[in-house]
Amino acid sequence: MAAHTASQQSSGIVHNAEVAVPGFAIGLVGGLFAAAVGATAGLPSALTLTVAAALGLPLALLGAGYCLLVAHHRIPLGAVYPVALYWLVGFPLARLFDEYTVAAVMGSETVLREPLWEFLVFQALLSVGYAIGFLWLHERIAPHWFIRIQQHNPLAADLVQRYLEHLSTIGRRRGSAERGRGNAPT
Repeated sequence: MAAHTASQQSSGIVHNAEVAVPGFAIGLVGGLFAAAVGATAGLPSALTLTVAAALGLPLALLGAGYCLLVAHHRIPLGAVYPVALYWLVGFPLARLFDEYTVAAVMGSETVLREPLWEFLVFQALLSVGYAIGFLWLHERIAPHWFIRIQQHNPLAADLVQRYLEHLSTIGRRRGSAERGRGNAPT
């Protein structure tokens, strides 16, 4: 009995990890993008690598967390509002971790040039753009991944079903809107 429970737990962990892959990957890409911008601006290699890791890792973990919240029905598919709230908290914390890590690696005594509250408010404003971009990428990448792993992953199979239902709902709404305007759907 204990071996069966341990097997179920490990498969549950694997299923959750697989479902988290798209969000994790998007977060890593965010860190790599920040590093590429820094490299283009002429920042030293050590600094750009630190930025890639210090921003990419928290964004990746938060992205994975988003996927798990969607998989476990805590956040609805494709809804901007909950994603914006999620990143309203997550993005400023990731940026704060990035700033502290960069300061520590570079040996700087000064972490922030402005008061903490100003930094967090500004990052919260930026988080809306990140949330929209994250959601846009997630909605284009994740369903393909979930389709690929649905045969052996029940969480992914559930997500595929929910995406199909979501698409059906969107199609019905578009058809109603088209008919309401007197246009024939194409």
